[in-house]
Amino acid sequence: MSKALKYTIGYFLLIAFVTGCSKLDLNAPKNNAITVDPFAATKEAFGTNVDFVNLTNYANQTRPAYILNDNTGTDTIKDAKATLGRILFYDKNLSTNNTISCGSCHKQAFAFGDTALVSSGVEGGVTVRHAMRLVNARFSNEVKFFWNERAASLEIQTTMPIQDHAEMGFSGIKGRGNLDTLLKKLSGIKYYKEIFKSIYGDTVVTEKRIQESLSQFIRSIQSFDSKFDIGRAQVKDDRTPFPNFNTTENAGKDLFLTPPVFDGVSNRIGGGVGCNGCHRAPEFDIDPNSHNNGIIGIIGSPAFETNDTKSPTLRDLVKADGSVNTRMMHTGQFTTLEGVLAHYNKIPNIPANNNLDPKLRVDGIGNNLNMTPIEVSQIVAFLKTLGGTLVYSDKKWSNPFLVQ
Repeated sequence: MSKALKYTIGYFLLIAFVTGCSKLDLNAPKNNAITVDPFAATKEAFGTNVDFVNLTNYANQTRPAYILNDNTGTDTIKDAKATLGRILFYDKNLSTNNTISCGSCHKQAFAFGDTALVSSGVEGGVTVRHAMRLVNARFSNEVKFFWNERAASLEIQTTMPIQDHAEMGFSGIKGRGNLDTLLKKLSGIKYYKEIFKSIYGDTVVTEKRIQESLSQFIRSIQSFDSKFDIGRAQVKDDRTPFPNFNTTENAGKDLFLTPPVFDGVSNRIGGGVGCNGCHRAPEFDIDPNSHNNGIIGIIGSPAFETNDTKSPTLRDLVKADGSVNTRMMHTGQFTTLEGVLAHYNKIPNIPANNNLDPKLRVDGIGNNLNMTPIEVSQIVAFLKTLGGTLVYSDKKWSNPFLVQ
């Protein structure tokens, strides 16, 4: 080959090289690297309802300065874990036949309670007590949970319904799998592999991790935008008349907060009605030292029990429009506020009840508060000021499996 021909070929090769280089994407991944989305399965399952890259604020929600009670302990809320808790709360995979979730019985539309007398479980099972509302579960001095306080903490409580044979079914009896069965089941779900890897650094699903995530989500459910809160923010204490309350509401507040005066036996002759003795403002949580309130029945049974001593907060007992969210008491026997007050107006004397709260009796005899119809209407008006709005609509507490 002649020297001239070699130069000509070399020239054209150089031109081809330079032209090719000019078309290269200098920002393309090096070494043929392929970008893998660590949340691909999560996005496929939840779309935009869940975003682990831009986490929703659960940990640093504002609360009024006058709210002091808090049963969080060392399980401090973290955005990622609360987000995982939200998914677990609504995931029907946590039941043996994929039909029941925590959210099936604790519905956002009713302040995380249930309108049914008893809640449905797997394969025809039902709860033995009315489902308790979960709103503001965090803001109580009482650290025990369930109506009869059989769970020493919210963390322990969260996995007990999962292992209940009638509720979510992982009981380990009558041919059913146990909690280990559930852990293996969840470990095989792609979005849990991604989420546990992101939060914990591995894909291992454990009871403790489920407990802390569920409890952090539940503790994040708060409600402080009621008419009561608007008024309380403008005064120095609970007893000062609220400027945004009408006369009836302020009168009801006074009756609620003020202890009754008795005649030496059990008949009220003055003062208020003393609701605050057990349901303490401004959290309206239950006094941890409370005994039972005279309701000792068991749903669907002639038997009785005297150890149901806890109640949810009175906040969001009703909606902002005054309508009752759910049935009341562990027996679900009251559907109106007037019905509840009628019970407290004259506490029944039941010989078998050896655990009636001392604040509801004098010398062993149930109190007779002698509330007038006007006083009843005043207390009802006040209780209706405790209903908020945001808790029913905030997306961060909603079902992530539903199309938003």
